[in-house]
Amino acid sequence: MLATVWSASLVGINAVKVGVEIDVSGGMPGIVVVGLPDTAVQESKERVKAALKNSSYAFPLRRIVINLTPADLRKEGPCFDLPIAIGILAASEQVSAQLLGDFLFLGELSLDGTLRPVAGVLPIAAAAQEMGITALVVPEGNVGEAAVVKGLQVYGCGHLCDAIALLNNPSQYQPTQLDGNVPFAPHPFGGLDLQDVKGQAHGRRALEIAAAGGHNLIFVGPPGSGKTMLAKRLPGILPPLSFEEALEVTQIYSVVGLLKNRGALIGDRPFRSPHHSASGPSLVGGGSYPKPGEISLAHRGILFLDELTEFKRDVLEFLRQPLEDGRVTISRTKQSVEFPAQFTLVASTNPCPCGYFGDPIQPCTCSPRHREQYWAKLSGPLMDRIDLQVAVNRLKPEEITRQTTGEPSEPVRKRVQAARDRARERFKAEPNIRCNAEMQTAQLRKWCPLDDATRNLLEGAIRKLGLSARATDRILKVARTIADLAGDDPINISHVAEAIQYRTIDRMQ
Repeated sequence: MLATVWSASLVGINAVKVGVEIDVSGGMPGIVVVGLPDTAVQESKERVKAALKNSSYAFPLRRIVINLTPADLRKEGPCFDLPIAIGILAASEQVSAQLLGDFLFLGELSLDGTLRPVAGVLPIAAAAQEMGITALVVPEGNVGEAAVVKGLQVYGCGHLCDAIALLNNPSQYQPTQLDGNVPFAPHPFGGLDLQDVKGQAHGRRALEIAAAGGHNLIFVGPPGSGKTMLAKRLPGILPPLSFEEALEVTQIYSVVGLLKNRGALIGDRPFRSPHHSASGPSLVGGGSYPKPGEISLAHRGILFLDELTEFKRDVLEFLRQPLEDGRVTISRTKQSVEFPAQFTLVASTNPCPCGYFGDPIQPCTCSPRHREQYWAKLSGPLMDRIDLQVAVNRLKPEEITRQTTGEPSEPVRKRVQAARDRARERFKAEPNIRCNAEMQTAQLRKWCPLDDATRNLLEGAIRKLGLSARATDRILKVARTIADLAGDDPINISHVAEAIQYRTIDRMQ
């Protein structure tokens, strides 16, 4: 007696169709699982055995061979519990096998037969139609997540008996459907507003430009000047994710198991802030069977590195290629996976080990050698990829004591949204580009033409500051964003002049 049940496995953030073949035959009673199962899959035979018995179904006291195909793909996690249980029941003729070819099953089983949610359901549901699947059977805790994908029948089951009843009497069950539009998760940054920031007009302006164009940004200043405070208010002025972007981000969080609001897409741009003790693989992703890292969790959002110079130099160098390419490829002996990593890098650091180099009040106690070693952690190629390099100075006494408030985040967000709308209209024929920071050489030639006066100013800045070709391109991208914020179509000399002033900390000694 042989039965085949369809399930799925994840390779990176992509789903692969997996066949669960169950053969029940004569011989000594026992269960064998083949097809590169990990420990969680191997242990599923004990969970399935107890779940079937506690759900009043007979467990065949015969030799059972479970083959997971394709056999050369490693299978991970407890999501195969439900398809294995259904396959055993179908092979022992306790459940109808008529619909097994059209359904895909995912779910972890408790010993009493209750179905528990599993990670990675959203990317599997998104790929199910391409696999030729018409319906998905998942635990109730995952049904809202899977139902986000349109055009796919999704059935949520709270118990193994529910899944069995669905197969035996499909006409009595209706697939789950979301009412109206797909819901979005609650806004997590409602309490952080730019009006709490005193002074720092230059830093606020840089923050607005970074939000409007997706530009990388670094704040350099003494302790207590407001660097971290400014950076943590960046999410409050970013526009929400589009539906396509929200689906991308939510799939990544679903794979990692960080999707807290199942059934709702992540509508706000991610903000990730790893500690400076983080390793390279934790940032870019890794492991024997690679999983996304912090830069992928920050996809379409912000990666904030506080105290940038406290990170190890080799860890920071991991960021160079993803910052340029917008993706990261993790290669291992057994497989190679690619993760999206289109993020905006925001960083903050002190100007020296003591933190007071250049401060007009507190004298610096660091020697030139110490300052040189301090900044040596930031390589030239890495700093070259940071568009906006902003000095944040100490607040004046009157700025500290007066109870004045700055401009709130709401009007700034509206200006940022308007600038992004202009960029989106400009790049509507190029779907891979969503903001000015993602422009390549061909787009720069087309959308950033310069008149003679502006070209002479830029050439002078290149000679004086020793700018590379990459840094020059980033000046033009920033100038394009400044023009969008001003509502101007062509770039003029004032836009380029403002963009040049954000390249003054390329190498601070």
